[in-house]
Parts: sequence; C-alpha cells; structure tokens
Amino acid sequence: MKLAAATKLLFIGDSITDCGRDPTGNATPWNLNAGLGRGYVDLVAAHLGVLCPSLKVRVINRGISGNTALDLANRWDADVLQLQPDWLVVMIGINDVWRQFDQPLVTEAHVLPDVYQRTLDGLLRRTRVSGRIVLMTPFMVEPNRDEPMRRRMGEYGDIVNRLAATHGALLVDTQAAFDDVLSTTHPMAIAWDRIHPNTTGHLVLARAFLRAIEAPGLS
Repeated sequence: MKLAAATKLLFIGDSITDCGRDPTGNATPWNLNAGLGRGYVDLVAAHLGVLCPSLKVRVINRGISGNTALDLANRWDADVLQLQPDWLVVMIGINDVWRQFDQPLVTEAHVLPDVYQRTLDGLLRRTRVSGRIVLMTPFMVEPNRDEPMRRRMGEYGDIVNRLAATHGALLVDTQAAFDDVLSTTHPMAIAWDRIHPNTTGHLVLARAFLRAIEAPGLS
C-alpha cells in the first residue's frame, strides 16, 4: 500500500470525478459521503475505509462537470494548492476532446493538444505534495480504436503518459482498464454515451486506481 496514515487524498477532474457530488459537502444521515459523489471516488473511499481503516485516509472530491484542463487552471489555487493534499489525483481531458466532436464549429470550446499539454504541465510544475501525484488518462468506452473520437482520446492519453514520466507521477491507464472489460462487454452496458460510466464503469476506474496504489484486497 503506497498511502501513508492520515493521508489527504484529493481527486480533481470533470463530470466523471464529480458524479453528482454535493459541492457544499453537506452530509445527511442517509448519505454521509455527499461530497464524494456516486462514482469511482466514493468507491475508492469505501474500499480504503473497509480494508485500511487504521490509515484514516481522508478523501476529497473536487470534480466539476464539464470542466476542461483550462477550467482546472482557473480553479487550481482554490481547489488544489490551498487544500494542501498529500496525494493529488488528476483526471481531465474528456471534454477537451469531446467538444471537438459534439461542437465542431464552436472552436473556442476546443482545447487542442498543445494547449492541453502546456496547461497540465504548468499546473504540475506549480504543485508539490508530500506523497505522489497520480495522473489518470482520459478515456472513451469504445473498443474501436479507429473511431475518430476514440483515436483522438488516445492522443490525449499519450500526452498524460508523457507528463507522468516527466513529473515522476504515478500513471493510471484508464483506457487500458476499459479495453480489458470491452473485450467481452458491449460499451452500452458500461456507458450509454460511451463517456459517462454506470456503476460498473466506475468500478473499473476505482479498481485501476486502487491497483496503482497497491491497495489490499485486489486480485
């Protein structure tokens, strides 16, 4: 297990990370983890709470639906640096790619590869944590690697891979994790729009992350 005791573990990203979280973090008797959303962040917190309770890892979700790398840059100080996480997990890039396909004429919404790489690189250069930075690749739940959006997503995943090597970050290849499941499962059984996963898809993401940090209880 790579996490130390009392680690503050912060996840930042887009709707996949957000997944319906209450941005106020207000807990209710029926949902004590309202601020974690209903996706992979919550599943990671649950796994660590059950199998590593003595570590008392604090999980924080700072995903915001619709965000691109440029949006992360605009809120990096408040949502990362001021919170001083011990471990930082970043997954961004899906909207950077998606807007190029669902809004092809709205070019101001596109975050092209050079801007994406330069923005993420700049954020990582500003960030120091006592533990590790984890970079999770963007993904598309689509088995056909020649499908145009899937191919473009792979280019952004390659950028994340290179940045992880440059900054000594831990890499989580989420596309590879989905590809493994897609060898036997139709994409619509995981994500109706090939982007937003159901619980099965979020478990794929959580498992990929937990494996990367060598959490116990995984085969």
